[in-house]
Amino acid sequence: MSHSEDGSHDSHTQPEVKAIGRIGDWPLDPHITFLNHGSFGSSPKAVLEEQLRLRTELEAQPIEFLVRQLEGRLDEAKAHLATFLKAHPSNLSFIPNATHGVNTVLRSLRFQPGDELLTTNHAYNACTNALRFVAEQFQAVVRVAQIPTPLDDPMEVCEHLQRAVTPKTRLLLIDHVTSPTALIFPIQEIVTQMKRQGILCLVDGAHAPGMVPLHLSELGADFYTGNCHKWLCAPKGAAFLHVSPDHSKHIRPLSISHGANASRTDRSRHEMEFDWTGTADPTAYLCVPAAIEWMAAQMPGGWPAIMKRNRDLAQWASSFVESALGWKPLAPASMVGSMASLRMPDSKEPCQPSTPLYSDPFQDQLWQAHRMEIPIIPWPHHPKRLVRLSAQLYNEPTHYHRLCEVMNRYAPSLQ
Repeated sequence: MSHSEDGSHDSHTQPEVKAIGRIGDWPLDPHITFLNHGSFGSSPKAVLEEQLRLRTELEAQPIEFLVRQLEGRLDEAKAHLATFLKAHPSNLSFIPNATHGVNTVLRSLRFQPGDELLTTNHAYNACTNALRFVAEQFQAVVRVAQIPTPLDDPMEVCEHLQRAVTPKTRLLLIDHVTSPTALIFPIQEIVTQMKRQGILCLVDGAHAPGMVPLHLSELGADFYTGNCHKWLCAPKGAAFLHVSPDHSKHIRPLSISHGANASRTDRSRHEMEFDWTGTADPTAYLCVPAAIEWMAAQMPGGWPAIMKRNRDLAQWASSFVESALGWKPLAPASMVGSMASLRMPDSKEPCQPSTPLYSDPFQDQLWQAHRMEIPIIPWPHHPKRLVRLSAQLYNEPTHYHRLCEVMNRYAPSLQ
């Protein structure tokens, strides 16, 4: 791949990447153009087969699996994940998704009337809703730091956050990789900046595991939650919550169960409460090691090579779309990982939410007419909008060529 003098990719030079592995390794329909791994990506067939094997084993002897073996199996899976995240296993808990993790932390904490809970205008709507819900319970205030785009330098994020901090700021809910805008925030600098001022840091890392390298022990965030079912490609319903030991006694699961009054002394109450919150299917958690290993085996360089490959493809695709359609990216290449958002022409249609997850009818039109899955995101608000593309191992340059071909058909209506 060629680069210009400023380090950006030459949009006219196709990257030397192709879909990794056999198309049959993924259960995706080969007749669709799937550019939305960031929302709900596909899990490899080998990982789903492992989940089926575990489910079959569970149903063959549920008591043996859930009562006698599950705790040890979870310990093994957490140890494997902890190695990947560079964290201590006892600080990790499995949860269904990152939104669940944000809710878990927020609903465990206590605030005073007038306390300020800070986030940004790039935050995931579901998590902002959780922040508002908790603020209402305590008569606290949600403050939203406006991070304008386009950005020229990632450190601008820190500057805008600092301007929003007041003596009443108690907690920051911050994305590591933003969902609507697909930007990698300078999370280490942000955490250091906030902790220096005594502000709790809750990091929504939904997209980070498998997209960017993580070292949670060094990061120093009070709370970090991330999904394993996105870029790690574990089955749906696998995520984690990492809690600093300073706070583990105060963070309780959303579902209080047997661990709350357990008399055992060989495990912390925190571990016992999170390991069993009621009967559920734990196989997605137990497949996390299989997903990490299967993915790592797809490229000679393992995960570092995968992250670089997907980042290179997403950056090239962003430049290609900009060149072909004139749609502008939101930030420099240094803030782009395995996803990229570009500002597309304003919508001329009314905002018509058809699901809780998206509201632009053009997204449905792309699917219905062209079998293309890519999110069209109102941001910062309707009629302004973004198109967000993803790059995973099953994607290749031809997918983004088709994206531009399809979008060009709508050029008159998009002006």
